[in-house]
Amino acid sequence: MSIEINNESGVEVRQEELVRLIRHILSAMYLHPQTEVSVILSDLETMEKLHIEWMDEPGPTDVLSFPMDELRPGTASMPAAVGLLGDIVLCPVVAQQQAETAGHSMEEELLLLTTHGMLHLMGYDHAEPEEKEEMFGIQRELLSSFLGREAPRETMQ
Repeated sequence: MSIEINNESGVEVRQEELVRLIRHILSAMYLHPQTEVSVILSDLETMEKLHIEWMDEPGPTDVLSFPMDELRPGTASMPAAVGLLGDIVLCPVVAQQQAETAGHSMEEELLLLTTHGMLHLMGYDHAEPEEKEEMFGIQRELLSSFLGREAPRETMQ
């Protein structure tokens, strides 16, 4: 699998932890071992521009996902096809603010946001209550299995 992380945020982030998480998610969701994912850690200004351009909403946000090959989770007997999953853009400054509100570390918030972004890349959404229940349930399961303990509380808007 190819996982590329580019830190353009100016904030120090433990990138190896994000890579380990993404590998865990790809394996748990039965995506092909050669699936490609890109993560960009962005500054506030860039994140705000992307948020306006792609979501037509003002201000910076915590995470944006840009799916590419529309890959979906596979199964143990039938893993997903090889492909380019897409790009996740994270904003560590927003993550830090949300982490303080939630009472956990920025690193935990970035793990939560990365998991959230990965699920969006795989076609999950939370626009409807049933979708939100499913997506956030999978998100909790993935984070808990990665961390070996209960996942941090969701702080996403």
